[in-house]
This record gives sequence, structure tokens and C-alpha cells, in this order.
Amino acid sequence: MTAPLAAPAHTRRVTLGARQIHVAEFGAGMPLLMLHGGGPGASGLSNYVRNVGALAQRFRVLVPDLPGYGQSSKQVDAADPFGDLAAAMRGLLDALDIESAHVVGNSLGGACALRLALETPQRVGRLVLMGPGGVGISQSQPTDGLKRLLGYYAGEGPSFDKLRAFICQDLVFDASQVSDAVLQERYAASIDPEVVANPPLRAPKDLEAFKRLDFLLDPRLAGLANPTLVMWGVEDRVNPPAGAAALQQRLPACDTVLFSRTGHWVQWERAAEFNAFVTGFLQAA
Repeated sequence: MTAPLAAPAHTRRVTLGARQIHVAEFGAGMPLLMLHGGGPGASGLSNYVRNVGALAQRFRVLVPDLPGYGQSSKQVDAADPFGDLAAAMRGLLDALDIESAHVVGNSLGGACALRLALETPQRVGRLVLMGPGGVGISQSQPTDGLKRLLGYYAGEGPSFDKLRAFICQDLVFDASQVSDAVLQERYAASIDPEVVANPPLRAPKDLEAFKRLDFLLDPRLAGLANPTLVMWGVEDRVNPPAGAAALQQRLPACDTVLFSRTGHWVQWERAAEFNAFVTGFLQAA
């Protein structure tokens, strides 16, 4: 089910106030909003290049660049990135006249998707989260992978070696799958002058305020009835896989799948299984 990436039916820039959101659209059917992770150089299509072709056979797939990334506007509210991104994605659905969509989110995109569902559950059909950010961050020290992500623009600034270390040590379990072309593409995107001037994710100045963004502290979790599928690689070095069980304990309609020998990038390392699980889960609606 790793169908090749087809040409998008539409590629557009949607204006939301002072922001512009770049979004690619594929296929037809129930809308499926796919939200990418927050690593340096990330973008929507690069995150889901192994998934869009398969999912577009069943759904109207919408793949935006989140604010701060790709071809979208670059500034993100550092005090509440999850809420800021969720508001932007809600605005995108409004602009596209979409009342409700299934939502898939990886890492930062997973945090955005979960926040969107908690704030406006009627706008979300089914929810798929892969190694979502913000789960358990108040209860433990940041992982080495998260430190590398948040520190990419700190110190001496971005470099190809820092980018390669993050991708090969933290995003994937088997670094032999990562081509030099992938690394070069991500590095080039990460040093866009607009991004360097406004890094979308950075080490928080107020760690306690950052910890208060922990979803496990949010009492709304227990009332979120949207069917949810959580997928996590057991070798995830960015967001600890213990978050899968924590979410399942709190969400009333949550299934979990753990992938062995898999890192933070489940949708990339285990693309065929991911595509099959997501298609089956969403079609059960």
C-alpha cells in the first residue's frame, strides 16, 4: 500500500489573516487532514511522501505546511505552539468550507491534532496520532532527541551535522533507509533565512510554562469521545512510547499500536502497515 505520490489535484496558499498556509490536496471523499512533525526542515509532503498515494485512493487528502514550515508563513506563538497551530488548522478548515475532517498528526502535528480535537471535537471525525508531542512532558526530563530538536537553532546555529544527527539518531531506527538526498533537502529547508530568523520550535525560556502544555494534565481528555488510533515506535527517541499507554488510559475510545524496531517516524519506516491501519480505522467510521 505504498502507492506512489500522485500529482496533487490542487496546490494553493490560503490566507488566514496575516498568515498564509500552503496546502496540497489529493483524491476525493471524506476530508483527511494530515499534519506533519516539527523537526528542522520539515514540511507536509516530505513527512507523508510514503502515505499520500495510498490514502488518496480513499479520501480527500489535505497536506498543509504548518505555520513555521515549508511554504507557509513562519511565525508561531512560542508560548503556546500547540494552541496556535490548532487555531490555524481550524481556520484552514473554515477557509476550505470543511465542517469536519478526519485528522492524522505526527509529533508536533499530533499535538496540534489533539489540541484541535479537545477544543472543537465536532470539527474532527476520527483521530490518528503518531508519537504526538506534549504527552507526559511535565513528568520527565526531555529526551536527548527532543533536546536536539529544540536546540537545533541554538548555540552555533543550524548545521548539516546537527541535522543528520537528529534525522539518523532520533527520527528513525534504521538510518540506512535515509538517503543523502533526504538529508540535503531537509537541511536546505532548515536554513531558509525566514526560518532561521523565526525558528518554529526552540528550547523554552520558561520550562514550567512549557510543562503546563502537557496533555496528560488536561481534564478534557477523559471526555474526548472521538475514536482515536495512537501509533508509536518502541524505539522513539524524541517522544517516549510510554505516552501510548497513558493516552489509552485517559481517552475513552483509544486504540494503540506499538511498532518494534521503529523510531519516531512510524509513517515513514513502517509505511505499508501505517497506510493499512489508517485506511481500515478511518473506513470504520
